Amino acid sequence: MSKQPPDTGVTQQQAEDAVRVLLRWSGEDPQREGLLDTPKRVVKAYRDWFSGYETDPADYLRRTFKEVAGYDEMVVLRDIEFESHCEHHMAPIIGRAHVGYMPTNRVVGISKLARVVEGYARRFQVQEKLTAQIAQCIQETLHPAGVAVVIDASHECMTTRGVHKRGVSMVTSQMLGTFRDDARTRAEFLQFIGIHGGSR
Repeated sequence: MSKQPPDTGVTQQQAEDAVRVLLRWSGEDPQREGLLDTPKRVVKAYRDWFSGYETDPADYLRRTFKEVAGYDEMVVLRDIEFESHCEHHMAPIIGRAHVGYMPTNRVVGISKLARVVEGYARRFQVQEKLTAQIAQCIQETLHPAGVAVVIDASHECMTTRGVHKRGVSMVTSQMLGTFRDDARTRAEFLQFIGIHGGSR
């Protein structure tokens, strides 16, 4: 499901040189023994952390299954762990996504829902956009009766800098179709993922 790496016009050597500049700017010596291979390691890590730019998450949803004996009730995948990075400070966002949809006549393999989350998480993000992208991708590709996405995440740009508030998480949600229109369906989804009566 991967595409060719994006043509950024930046070479591996240029990326490594940029890391050396940041090391010097921070007061370090990029030539000391412990840091000699750091630029190469950082660039390799970035290739992994931001591999979402090399994929089209919708591709994961294009293989569906019709033989479901008429099942048309809610499908929910809870507690999908993910790591992303804040586009404002390039700091980690660590959290869990909960994804639900109401199939019409086809379903998708459950691992593919997790891959959609990963595909968007492995990019520079803000949590609100990440939540909306996941929901819209599922809605536009599967055409279900509705989609629900809730994300609960901790932002290291807030816990390790700035206000330094640990133990704080942010919750965002996107409800489409029947999840937006039907309060009972929405409440059932929130109960499934453990958000009920205003507490988790």
